[in-house]
Amino acid sequence: MSANYRPIASTLGFVLSPDRARVLMVHRTARAHDEQLGKYNGLGGRMLPEEDVAACMRRELREEAAIEVTAMTLRGTVNWTGFGPKGEDWLAFIFRIDAFRGEPQAASEEGPLEWVPLERLPELPMWEGDRYFLPLVFDADPRPFHGFMPYRNDKPQSWHFTRL
Repeated sequence: MSANYRPIASTLGFVLSPDRARVLMVHRTARAHDEQLGKYNGLGGRMLPEEDVAACMRRELREEAAIEVTAMTLRGTVNWTGFGPKGEDWLAFIFRIDAFRGEPQAASEEGPLEWVPLERLPELPMWEGDRYFLPLVFDADPRPFHGFMPYRNDKPQSWHFTRL
């Protein structure tokens, strides 16, 4: 991490099914040059200069799943430094989507959307670091978490979080 830390601000949302037993995930298979090719992930993306984090999350879910958020909870933030093949710094606002209107579309530009049972999440191919914070998204603790996870060579080097 350099003294000129200027992270890419983003959102990442995990949409719960109405029965709260499944989560909507994208299987990143649509673009051959995707740095996340083959991995599962929540939905979201980069924040635009003219929007706040809640507006970004709502826009991303409209674009990627064709749903309208009616209730969401900020579960935490994660600061990833040196992330991905370009070694970028990312600051993500992690949301749990508790209610929505509409029927999620079958696929986004990144790949098919799949309802995955919560207990199956650990079995999915995903970023190694996601396994550290995902349990915090769905746990019963109402306090948001704030984590730091430096990456090197596409591997997390450590994980630390606080809840207050």
